Amino acid sequence: MAAPLPVEAATGGVLRIAMTAADLPTVTGIPNNGGEGYRFLGYPVYDALVNWDYAHPNELADVTPGVFESWTIDPGNPTRWIFKLRAGVSFHDGSPLVMDDVVWNLRRVWDKDAPQFDPQSSPIVRSVVNVLDRWEKIDDGKIAIFTKTPFSFFPYMLTYNLMASPRQWDKMGKSWAGFAKAPSGTGPFKISRVVPGQYVEMVRNENYWNKARIPKIERMIVYPMAEATTRLAALRSGQVDWIEVPPPDAIPSLRQAGFDISLWPYPHCYPYVLNCAPGTVFNDVRLRQALNFAIDRDGLCSMLNGTAKPAYGFYPPDNPIFGKPTLRYGHDPDRARALLREAGYGPDKPAHAKIMISTSGSGQMVPIPMNEFLQQNFAAVGFNVEFDVVEWGTMIIARRSPQSQQTSHGDDGLNNSLGFADPSTMFRLFASSCFPPAGQNWGKFTDPEFDDAAARSQLTFDKTEQLKLLQRQHEIIVDKAAFLFICHDLNPRAMSAKVKNFQPAQSWSQDFTQVTVR
Repeated sequence: MAAPLPVEAATGGVLRIAMTAADLPTVTGIPNNGGEGYRFLGYPVYDALVNWDYAHPNELADVTPGVFESWTIDPGNPTRWIFKLRAGVSFHDGSPLVMDDVVWNLRRVWDKDAPQFDPQSSPIVRSVVNVLDRWEKIDDGKIAIFTKTPFSFFPYMLTYNLMASPRQWDKMGKSWAGFAKAPSGTGPFKISRVVPGQYVEMVRNENYWNKARIPKIERMIVYPMAEATTRLAALRSGQVDWIEVPPPDAIPSLRQAGFDISLWPYPHCYPYVLNCAPGTVFNDVRLRQALNFAIDRDGLCSMLNGTAKPAYGFYPPDNPIFGKPTLRYGHDPDRARALLREAGYGPDKPAHAKIMISTSGSGQMVPIPMNEFLQQNFAAVGFNVEFDVVEWGTMIIARRSPQSQQTSHGDDGLNNSLGFADPSTMFRLFASSCFPPAGQNWGKFTDPEFDDAAARSQLTFDKTEQLKLLQRQHEIIVDKAAFLFICHDLNPRAMSAKVKNFQPAQSWSQDFTQVTVR
């Protein structure tokens, strides 16, 4: 352990968690460190305008009212959404949440002239909520938010807009650095202590507006521990009660020792995001398809001890959006070699690419041994792949920045785990209008038919038509091999037998309010 854990943390009613992050996610209401940041220091502390619903574990988590208790579309203007503010919500500093606070938080992200504008964190939200155009406060109970075009999936995007207290920001010197020392949100947990680089302690919010989600535990403490072996040692020694992503080869012995292993599907894909821009190696669809036929997905998942399942697309085959792609990628080295030959490569002219990979991170599973396994698969078909190994935070910044910037290191792809909780995710990742910073299409994948299907799916509110158009989008990205589709994580966690009542949700975030520790 890099730092001693608080002695009092060993008492009852306290949940101690080791994350995969190399450093603490930011605590100011726009967490960095990807999904793990929002999981542990986002949603537990802050409500979003629209929250995630954890109550149906056998289904993909859907949205549920948060700070906004309801919403409607203006029947005369499909770009105008009218949201009603929930009454009776208070910040942890005791001040009530009012509509002006919603506007203040929106200006934090989109108004560069606002005193509270947050240039470091706002790109995290803007890269996802990329269709918001403007807003108008109607009265103290309602606000109109306008999208750039009609966008039926818009409420899903607002799960990224968390509410921080303007009064606390003022009190802490009108700076986000000051606010980080004593944050204030409206969530079920309140941050009581921040020790930079070491841990964050949260306590139960007895006054949380949703009485069914007032936490059962007294406190929750989260620690950054990027090394899987460090997390494992902390769990075995009793220094923590719960670890994210236990080493796959340690799972049998953990079970034998009485620890509980949680495995549950969630909207996760582990891909290579490939640079498809003109003049790049992966501009040729045959090379992208060759990679997809080269890898042994079953062998990789076996190496991971059943903590993942093979990916044959961005969505898994059991999801209705998967559709009916023409290509079904399996381990077919001969077909991979044939595609490489067709593209002009062979023993005398091997294909070559450099992929950015991370040492750890949210949804990244165990990236070093996984990529070493894949590297052997690539070499077996005559494709030389080298790795640019970086910290997780470096990759996140690269993905939401134009690939021409220095942040991408001139790499040909990013091994960046991604989610599909939001039906508009494919639009942000693959539409030609979503090249960074306008979206998250780092690889500059371009397909006119995809763009058309994406645009039409956003225009309609008919669920049957939406599904048909989403299926077509997915069929295109699979057949065109927009990514190297590797596997879907099963969200492994290991925890002490003292931890009770945790029901994993099919979500990147989780509900810690029902957990008990005894």
